[in-house]
Amino acid sequence: MNWNDLMSSQRLGEDFKPKPHPEGNLRSEFEADYDRIIFSRPFRNLQDKTQVFPLPDQDFVHTRLTHSLEVSSVGRSLGKNAGARILHKYPTLENLTPSDFGAVVGAAALAHDVGNPPFGHSGETAISDFFSHHHMGQQLKQEMTKEEWEDLTHFEGNAQGFRLLTSNQRQGLKLTKATLAAFTKYPCYAAFEGRDKSRKSQKKYGFFQSESNIFKEMAESVGLISLTEHVWARHPLAFLVEAADDICYSIIDLEDGFGLGLVSYVEARDFLAAILKEKYMPDKLEKIPSDKEKIGVLRAVAIQVLIEESTEVFLSHEEEMLAGTFDKAITDLIPSASVLAEISKFSIRHLYQSRQVLEKEAAGFEVIDGLLEAFVLATYNKYYRKESFTGRFKSVFGLLPQDIIYKLDHEAKTPYESMLLITDYISGMTDRSAIKLFRILKGISIN
Repeated sequence: MNWNDLMSSQRLGEDFKPKPHPEGNLRSEFEADYDRIIFSRPFRNLQDKTQVFPLPDQDFVHTRLTHSLEVSSVGRSLGKNAGARILHKYPTLENLTPSDFGAVVGAAALAHDVGNPPFGHSGETAISDFFSHHHMGQQLKQEMTKEEWEDLTHFEGNAQGFRLLTSNQRQGLKLTKATLAAFTKYPCYAAFEGRDKSRKSQKKYGFFQSESNIFKEMAESVGLISLTEHVWARHPLAFLVEAADDICYSIIDLEDGFGLGLVSYVEARDFLAAILKEKYMPDKLEKIPSDKEKIGVLRAVAIQVLIEESTEVFLSHEEEMLAGTFDKAITDLIPSASVLAEISKFSIRHLYQSRQVLEKEAAGFEVIDGLLEAFVLATYNKYYRKESFTGRFKSVFGLLPQDIIYKLDHEAKTPYESMLLITDYISGMTDRSAIKLFRILKGISIN
């Protein structure tokens, strides 16, 4: 791989290759990606989607939107730091600036969660479980390829995100191929059986069968290394997107846990101090009046330390990334890796398995299962078993948004394509809108 191709400003669906910095325009093509994402509906919906903890009245608990903004900020810093050193290393690179690298990572990081359904990662499991275990799933299985069936029974927010970013809704976002490639942490498909467990990029998958040709076009255009059919090595900047996410959820979840009273001040302080190392100054810290402010200051410095450490690891393995031979999480190799591992173990015990999180997950399973049952049955009976399309199913089907109904009528040609449109609708919901519709369908609430 080479950086000239990897930093392609060509937009998906366009033949010409614009320069990153159009003449007379101070905004680069990559900065335009950021703007297109932040004004998009999938991104706006993140404001009412759970990050880890249920959405309470307190202002210190993060939603998917605030998390994504913070990951983007960290990603931009990582990209600019790395870009400056890359441009110094390769002086023949033209028309690129450190800010271009920062803009690509920042935009990809901003979008990294747009495909996540309501109720956090439990929402992905709920969708997968419905198709795996509901009696309707067994009917659908007979009408799909093995690859299509794997998409539904192993529903993946990363693949859903790529689908949203490349869908052609009213011209679509048409992001640059550099940003799309950096967005994709898992450049393989769901049914890939030859996964190498030592490669972090093959832990999950990054695109559905419905977008496989689009992904192939993008991957070939930016020069990703093909490992086998429909499986590629990561774009190097995807490692920085992943690192930004790892840094933020490790540190910010700990801070949220402190705010909710699930983590003591001493526990949070000591974890953050271990990351700061010689930068930890307890005497200065004690001059800050409130514990909340103290943790806030420590969190800010800890993130900066992790950015610096991650940048150095990225640069030390940059040539291996270009060769497609490096495939590990950067944050597993930084000096603070052992501290992050301890934070992760602590968070699993005290945060992710807390009662309020488990209650949210349990409710999410009920809501998503109920919504899928209603809309999958209504849709299947309307298009593929018309004699069973009774009045009940007609009423439920009529609740679908008009754009989904239009696509079902005019674009979906198979049960697989129809089911993806239903999962588009369900996964695009916010937590509150999903609960509200579930209550209506169950007769608990009537508008």
